[in-house]
Amino acid sequence: MDLQIKNLNKQYSNGVVALNNVSLTISKGMFGLLGPNGAGKSSLMRTLATLQDADSGTVTLGDIDVLNDKESLRKVLGYLPQEFGVYPRTSAAELLDHLALLKGFDNRSERKEIVNQLLIKTNLYELRKKSVSSFSGGMKQRFGIAQSLIGNPKLVIVDEPTAGLDPGERNRFYNILSEIGENIIILLSTHIVQDVRELCTQMAIMDNGKVLFSGNTDDALQLVKGKVWERKVEKSELPTYQMGYKIVSNKLVGGKPLIHVFSETDLDEGFVLAEETLEDVFFAKLNELI
Repeated sequence: MDLQIKNLNKQYSNGVVALNNVSLTISKGMFGLLGPNGAGKSSLMRTLATLQDADSGTVTLGDIDVLNDKESLRKVLGYLPQEFGVYPRTSAAELLDHLALLKGFDNRSERKEIVNQLLIKTNLYELRKKSVSSFSGGMKQRFGIAQSLIGNPKLVIVDEPTAGLDPGERNRFYNILSEIGENIIILLSTHIVQDVRELCTQMAIMDNGKVLFSGNTDDALQLVKGKVWERKVEKSELPTYQMGYKIVSNKLVGGKPLIHVFSETDLDEGFVLAEETLEDVFFAKLNELI
């Protein structure tokens, strides 16, 4: 079962073009949607989650017409938005039980089994009696994954899941996503390049509502292989290098800017060939260097 997105367009009333002729084919497994804030990722997520309508285009999940048969899609959809509210003073087990009831699981013993399995899967079982509103950011995100898995969905949409998480919680989140992504489609929207590299074999890069790249992560790396050079420079020298070279990115390392430069030919002494990274692909695409 593939998710097929064809020629999807969305313009808001203020004139902002959020989606510009977006076309993607997404198969089972983890698919990373990478882009800066304002790229159109969340607009695409909300459209796929049937929370807003598109102006034109088609979306199908297997034989489900996503844009015109929203109820059928919602039965097989799990959704974890950037932010979600919880009822105060309601425990994790109680809230999951309530959400399962809303999803149509009327049998109490069946709901209890579902809730316990999800709490175990997300490493929250020991905290099942604790109020979700008191959870840390990482625990709330794991709870969000648990609620998104109610009903064995075929498609799970996860929007900016690891922003603000400490390294330990991020790793726990990675492990959960990797496990559940073996059998279903998980669409992971993020601006964190590491998320995509760690989790996904397929990816797309978006900016200004357009898809700039779609394909295998290894294929993406081939776009810059042997073409990115790096060098440490003085801060005072940075403007000169920015004028004279196609700078992909720069970051401070040991108090000095480390610049990555795109060049298909060898550069002069002082530059060394850098190991290609998805971050280089990301910034090179955004800066229209490739």
